[in-house]
Amino acid sequence: MAKTKKEYDSEGVKLTMRTRDYLADMSGQLALGLMANLVGQLQYFYTDKVGMAVGSVGVVMAISKILDAFTDVIFGNIVDHSRGGNKKYFRWMITLAVPAAAIVALLFMIPANAATGVQVAYALITNLLLTAVIYTMIATPFAAVMVVRTKSNSERSSMGIFRAVGNYGAGMIVAIATVPVTNLLGGTQSAWIKYGVVLALFVLLLFLICWRNGHKAAFTREEESESGSPAEQEEEPVPFGPAMGMLFKNKYWVIVLLFNTITAVTSAVAASSGTYYCKWIFGNDNLVAILGAAGMLGTLVGFVVSKPIINKFGVKGTVDIGLLGAAFFAGIRCFAPTNYVVYATTALLASFIQIPLMCLYGVLTAMTVDYNEWKYEKKLVAMSGGAIGFGNKVGSGLGSLLLSMFLIIGSYDPSLAEATSSMRWSIYGFSNYLPVVINLLMFFIFRGFDLEKKLPQLRQEIEARKAAKQD
Repeated sequence: MAKTKKEYDSEGVKLTMRTRDYLADMSGQLALGLMANLVGQLQYFYTDKVGMAVGSVGVVMAISKILDAFTDVIFGNIVDHSRGGNKKYFRWMITLAVPAAAIVALLFMIPANAATGVQVAYALITNLLLTAVIYTMIATPFAAVMVVRTKSNSERSSMGIFRAVGNYGAGMIVAIATVPVTNLLGGTQSAWIKYGVVLALFVLLLFLICWRNGHKAAFTREEESESGSPAEQEEEPVPFGPAMGMLFKNKYWVIVLLFNTITAVTSAVAASSGTYYCKWIFGNDNLVAILGAAGMLGTLVGFVVSKPIINKFGVKGTVDIGLLGAAFFAGIRCFAPTNYVVYATTALLASFIQIPLMCLYGVLTAMTVDYNEWKYEKKLVAMSGGAIGFGNKVGSGLGSLLLSMFLIIGSYDPSLAEATSSMRWSIYGFSNYLPVVINLLMFFIFRGFDLEKKLPQLRQEIEARKAAKQD
């Protein structure tokens, strides 16, 4: 007898996703991840390939990220106020796919011999166009898809895992390929431009794959309508001010906001720290490719075990394991900072232990959306995701600024043949000591997140309210 597709999850919620839906959704996250991770490489590109001053680079990255942060909140409110059913969440992707590819290539075309002011202006404008405009206008509605595509926490977790694969896959591609490939092409700015053009075309293809599937997909609301169940109506939009007030009164949303902000600090620092570490501590920036490969191994194993770990330890337990594990392995590096084997091994283990945690970002946001619906009878889907994106962008800006501050304090000079003692200690500071402090801080912040156990009861109350209104 042929097996029938399972129609409901363990909580009795209807399942709507297919394998091709997960893969296409992952392609959208892979494209966004490539854009975000390329920005992480710009600090090294600007200082060591274009010759910009460390302070100027830090200011550019911080300003662009902080200004970018406000566009997430504003655009989230715009999406919540827009009409068009579920198709509106993919409309922006197809509209901006070509501009996204173009700006990826333009990032590296900064005038090399221009005056400092011209370089700073070019870097700031291209960064703002990439992150504050194009990335935000695609990523904000795309993040909301996880909430409206399915009501099943099991499917949301699976979507989170596939998206994390895409995001980490992008990080691994950039980490492993960028320096060796550009060095193979000559190591000049021209080599980085060629590399950027190839990635730009890949980004375009990935967005088109994601849009084509998402544009045709049947969402939860449509599935309910076809099955005879009462279809969920589009939510009446809430003005910007009252919506923000609701979110800040949702303590779980505030915790996730802080969590994402602080995580973004470490991600921004980590995006560049490996290249600086390999070049100045180990004497060969091509070694970053080996670190990336080691990280990929840990990542692949991490993804394989993510679902069982999340199922066994739950959301909060998985987060705790990831944070404490990352702090522990960074702490080991503090005692053997010049040992490449120790550095590579701890990087691999840290990647492995944090993968299940990274799979839960979208799930955590979706849980806060469900709490919004229980508390206010308003989901504020895109607004919630956009405001969380605000935290990510502010955290990225702070991370870039912190990295620059460490380099400035260490009197960083890319023209030297060998690192000075102060340069070495600044690199140890942002690569080893900072992750210990930040991961422990995140662990203590997350103590107040107890929504996981409450959510089934809250959902029952939400459904009871809806049923009462229909009678």
